[in-house]
Amino acid sequence: MTDESTTPRRLSDHPTVRRVSENPRPQPDPVLRAEQLRQLCLDAGADDVGFVSVDNPAVAGELEHVRSILPTARTYIAFCVRMNRDNLRSPARSLANAEFNHADDDTNEVSRRITRALQDAGHRAVYPVPGYPMEVDRFPARIWVIQHKTIAEAAGLGVMGIHRNVIHPKFGNFILLGTVVTDALIDEPSTALDYSPCLECKLCVSACPVGAITKDGGFDFQACYTHNYREFMGGFTDWAETIADSDSRQDYRDRVTTGESYSMWQSLSFKPNYKAGYCMAVCPAGEDVIGAYLDDRQSHINEIVRPLTGKQEPVYVLPGSAAEEHVTRRFPAKTPKPTTNGFPDEVNDLLDMIGPRPRRQQS
Repeated sequence: MTDESTTPRRLSDHPTVRRVSENPRPQPDPVLRAEQLRQLCLDAGADDVGFVSVDNPAVAGELEHVRSILPTARTYIAFCVRMNRDNLRSPARSLANAEFNHADDDTNEVSRRITRALQDAGHRAVYPVPGYPMEVDRFPARIWVIQHKTIAEAAGLGVMGIHRNVIHPKFGNFILLGTVVTDALIDEPSTALDYSPCLECKLCVSACPVGAITKDGGFDFQACYTHNYREFMGGFTDWAETIADSDSRQDYRDRVTTGESYSMWQSLSFKPNYKAGYCMAVCPAGEDVIGAYLDDRQSHINEIVRPLTGKQEPVYVLPGSAAEEHVTRRFPAKTPKPTTNGFPDEVNDLLDMIGPRPRRQQS
């Protein structure tokens, strides 16, 4: 007698297979209407959206990477979520970081809703997150999956200003970017802006505590990373190595202040906190933002710029760097704190090859 529980069953006899075979699956529309997809994205919580073919020359550098996460990828759906301006402008970093973190969560939620709607319509879709988590095991090679800023520019959501943030023509730089990748085609791809919303007012240059943004458009990546991302990857490594190198509790406390320990705990317990987003905070660009600046530029400087530049705070810098000299010369209320960026020498050598960091000028 045959035991039916151990007898191999033909796939065609499986109940699920029979039901699907008896009810042909509806085929998705081969081409989606941009107007309809735009409304879907807005209903999902996006504040603006654009569509770019993965074959667009402006995003050619992303093709290899996007095909690694979705081999059938045909279209980028680029969108933005607005942030609350005055939280980001506050000298109290808890207010600014709360807004960053909540907007980050909102962006992921919007991405998930769009992806689910496309999936339910029969399309394949994936969404890389707007920030972390990334493929950090690849470091020091590229850890981000796709470049949201490049795709957003091609989709007409804005143009990067000299502070390296995308400036939306209406919302200014007070946005977070998201991208959904799908195998659907769009009947009317978006086009890039034919102008830059950046006013070139240089307020971001004056507000940056480490002088990472230069008037001629240069950018000191290592200065920005060492301070602003102190409680992210490299700064965490430096902190952990400081613990390992300390001989005693007192030795650790001599190296790391109580406030710094608490700050790292807060980033580890909740979400990583940025040390400064001042370049974003002071930016007056964008139709929704610029009105007050045009009405009274001096008030903008007094109420937004100076509370940030005059804030008493430690600023993390590489020893002997131009950033260390910049803090000392430009911001008497701030205290430069020489530290490492947590990267090994070979990584710093690689970063110097990509963009050499300015050195302190010799007198």
